[in-house]
Amino acid sequence: MKRILSLMLFAAFTMMTMSAQNNTLTEKEKSEGWQLLFDGKTFNGWRKCNATEMAANWEIDDLSMKVKRGEKAGHGQGGDILFGTEKFANFELSIDWKIEKEGNSGIFYYIVEEPGKPIYNAAPEIQVLDNWNASDNKLTNHLAGSLYDMLPALPQNAKPAGEWNTIVIRVKDGKVTHTQNGVKVVEYTLWTPEWYELVANSKFKDWPGFKEGPAKEGYIGLQDHGYDCWFKNIKIRKL
Repeated sequence: MKRILSLMLFAAFTMMTMSAQNNTLTEKEKSEGWQLLFDGKTFNGWRKCNATEMAANWEIDDLSMKVKRGEKAGHGQGGDILFGTEKFANFELSIDWKIEKEGNSGIFYYIVEEPGKPIYNAAPEIQVLDNWNASDNKLTNHLAGSLYDMLPALPQNAKPAGEWNTIVIRVKDGKVTHTQNGVKVVEYTLWTPEWYELVANSKFKDWPGFKEGPAKEGYIGLQDHGYDCWFKNIKIRKL
């Protein structure tokens, strides 16, 4: 009986410790200028793209923002969202994410809202994917952490469906890096001849937003791709 009670107390302590660590900033992070974009309890600051209200198909689950699977897997319910209180230009963004089996989603920056246009109309996307089971896993630049359809995340070190990953996107004067699970996997520079060559060789080659941009600043956003996907520890600092 004492052993069972000890195990129960240990489990409760572990859960409390994990809860305290999630969606919080250390004193060091605060001194470095980090700010939370998600408090673990509410959608304060978040809203549906091109709208004033929060998308209905998101919920708070497991200390995370969760977008829920649509009636048909892979078909979103128009629930792409963004942090709408501030635009960012030079920044470092850190997000923890996990996804269901076969799942697909994305993280966007430099979002510019245009009525009738999707969130990805002109915004670079960092891919979120179950690399092993998703149908969109045939191209290396479609795997998790990649600059979607443009540059692959190498080495590919994403964790399987159901496990947490951490992605850090750093943008400074056009120079961008993606660091996935502690390893730099992508590096590029916006608005250069090399950037526009990447655009020309991608699915975005005829998209005005990519041919002309991206913008010099914009919103941070998350995709509804019709799969269960969780995001937490969403924090950013200006550079």
